[in-house]
Amino acid sequence: MERIGVFIDNAYFEKACRNLGVPRVDYLQFSEELCRKQGGKRFRTYVYDCMPFQSNPPTEKERERYSKKYKFRKKLERLPKFVTRWGHLKKTSQQDKPFQQKGVDILLAIDLVKLSWTGKIDTAVLVSGDSDYAPAVGQAKEANVLTILYYDGNTYVHDELFDLSDDREEITKELLEKCGLDVTSCLSARGATRPAGRR
Repeated sequence: MERIGVFIDNAYFEKACRNLGVPRVDYLQFSEELCRKQGGKRFRTYVYDCMPFQSNPPTEKERERYSKKYKFRKKLERLPKFVTRWGHLKKTSQQDKPFQQKGVDILLAIDLVKLSWTGKIDTAVLVSGDSDYAPAVGQAKEANVLTILYYDGNTYVHDELFDLSDDREEITKELLEKCGLDVTSCLSARGATRPAGRR
């Protein structure tokens, strides 16, 4: 049976879940469902995210947000065959985008390329829409790893990443609802209908 690595860009996935109005998703069930759809066995799930920004000293809202995220992080890390990788948030001067993730894309790219070229996985399932991952997807394909992109049609998926992937599946409300509600997942979640947001 083929070994499948699941790679979740969590900021993207949370947006997807919010779009579809699914307040909480069981990450373990979601990962297993993606692997079941591909007909393989889950090797591991890798989740990439950032802890919330905190001022010095942090405000009460910042403390509360950080505490919720920390609890979410610990729950994920206790799930079977789950690995979390954490970048950091950098403050920007843009009003529409006050914070920017740093380090997340490179952490995902390293894992995807390393697992592909060491033969640990046969299939890579990527939940994202960011063009930064396109070179890593290309490298995975060079290593004869099948690449499956799960994307949110209501936000965006970059043309380069969409076109380079071996196959594409849209995140739907039905898919998320299959994964039930569970305390192991937390924060919000969102979805898609068509790749209208491709850019």
